[in-house]
Amino acid sequence: MIQPIYLYGSEVLRRKAEPMDLGDTQAIKDLVQDLKDTLKHADGCGLAAPQIGVSKRVVIVDGSELTETYDYLKDFRRTLINPVITAVSEKQCEYNEGCLSIPGIYADVRRPATVTVEYYDESLQKVTETFDKFAARMVQHELSHLEGDVFTDHVAPIRRKMLSKKLQNIAHGKVQARYNTKLR
Repeated sequence: MIQPIYLYGSEVLRRKAEPMDLGDTQAIKDLVQDLKDTLKHADGCGLAAPQIGVSKRVVIVDGSELTETYDYLKDFRRTLINPVITAVSEKQCEYNEGCLSIPGIYADVRRPATVTVEYYDESLQKVTETFDKFAARMVQHELSHLEGDVFTDHVAPIRRKMLSKKLQNIAHGKVQARYNTKLR
């Protein structure tokens, strides 16, 4: 079911998410389906459970719509349940990021070039996977949401100051998005 996406300024985006109970398979199935439906409707490439108001450690990423720019993402779709970063590269790279919870704002963010994550997939099988290139970017961006962070927390301080008025406007509901949103 399509859910509203919580906007910057909402408390749920600043809370550290709780682990998902792996024994509650129906709740997992329902949450993952809500994330997929909402992401498809919003036309994004990733979504974390806190962004739909559920403070649980579940994210989805889908790079399939980015294949014109990143052909290696053609079949890249992942559901990460209770993910834990186990390694990051020393090498960093910078990409311009945006977020469905912060519509209309984009900024360059430096993150590790590769990241290894241990997680459970939709079949509740434990997986350890190393991500690189833009896949690493998408995964790290979504995993930040599980820690109560948003991408603007990771931009240069001067850039964050330049964005502060726009962020305040979003936090006060003064924003338009092409998908359903919610504040608080």
